[in-house]
Amino acid sequence: MSHPTPYPVRLADEITRQLGQLADHISHLPPPQAAQVIARVLAPDTGVLGGVTHLVATGSVFAKDQAERGALPAEVWLALGRASNELGDITLDLDEHKDALQRLGAQPATTAAKPPAPAPLVIRRRR
Repeated sequence: MSHPTPYPVRLADEITRQLGQLADHISHLPPPQAAQVIARVLAPDTGVLGGVTHLVATGSVFAKDQAERGALPAEVWLALGRASNELGDITLDLDEHKDALQRLGAQPATTAAKPPAPAPLVIRRRR
């Protein structure tokens, strides 16, 4: 007899599916609407990225407890803790750009007569 899938597992699967749908929608939206969605996703306290960061941090606490009991290798806890910290740093980095996203999101969907000048892209590496 098979065991029914627990609700939290189904919830995780559904959230993953919906995130894929959201990404598909963003790729087809006009720039102002896409910027609005992205700004909401990246909102540190109320957005998806903040929620994922909190989820990974919660997973790290769970993994620490399980590692202390010997049920998980300590590397699992360390990896989740590192991921949580890095996601937190990324969230803070992206929060610096929320105003630009909000400005773009506030623009009307129709294109202006003169498009904005493109900005050179710069890649910033962390060490």
